[in-house]
Amino acid sequence: MSEHAPHQPSHAHAAHGHHGHGGRGALRTSAHATLHCLTGCVIGEVAGLMIGVGLGLGTWPTIILATALSYVSGMTLGLLPVMQSQHVGFLQALKIIWVGEVISIGVMEIVMNFVDYQMGGMAAPSIAHWSFWKGIAFAVPAGFLAAWPVNYWLIKRELKACH
Repeated sequence: MSEHAPHQPSHAHAAHGHHGHGGRGALRTSAHATLHCLTGCVIGEVAGLMIGVGLGLGTWPTIILATALSYVSGMTLGLLPVMQSQHVGFLQALKIIWVGEVISIGVMEIVMNFVDYQMGGMAAPSIAHWSFWKGIAFAVPAGFLAAWPVNYWLIKRELKACH
């Protein structure tokens, strides 16, 4: 590489949000990343809870199903933008995002499932019962609030890709 050639960041390096790493910018970037992650998690979480409660599964099978579906939908929502913006395949995109997404989704899921359980959502007699939706209504913001500082930390240390 010649002295005058522009620096070409690696795909992994380029996928991280370097804009706004100071103060408010990092908070804004981490809030955006947390909302993006939450969207993917909620899709899987609600689907898993609806299936678990609808089929009358116990608490732990419902939590496992909701968490597994959250990881599938959350990782998918994380992979697609990286694959498109970085022009990389599935495995390369997975290498770029996996650490940040696994940690962020994990924190979000632990808190969301705990809150939903405490609110009685998993014990609702059906998905049409108000307690099912009350559990989700409290779990979603709790998941966001728990994962936001984690995403802030991950972004500051360039361990989370910003899409």
